[in-house]
Amino acid sequence: MNQDSYCIVITTFSDDKNGTDIITALLDKRLAACVQVMPIQSWYHWRGTICRTSEKLLLIKTLPSLFPQVQEAILAHHAYELPEIIQVPITDGLPGYLKWISKECAQPDAC
Repeated sequence: MNQDSYCIVITTFSDDKNGTDIITALLDKRLAACVQVMPIQSWYHWRGTICRTSEKLLLIKTLPSLFPQVQEAILAHHAYELPEIIQVPITDGLPGYLKWISKECAQPDAC
């Protein structure tokens, strides 16, 4: 696989149990090799007001071919009405780490 065959999917959550549900679903289904969690403060427009929320950011290491299934799993478990779900391509990386992502993620036809 080349570097275009890898990506990071970004989402956020504010409730720890909800976050654990999302992460567990992704890892149990082998849709992610690794999920990192970081505390953040989000400021955004929502329904005519500016909101500020303490959230946690998920960085989900996966394969672009699995993005539809990753998105489906996030939507199935997410508490938000409209969760952030963004795919960011990995343009380069340590070859051994990228190979590890491939090894740990399910292949699209295996699901």
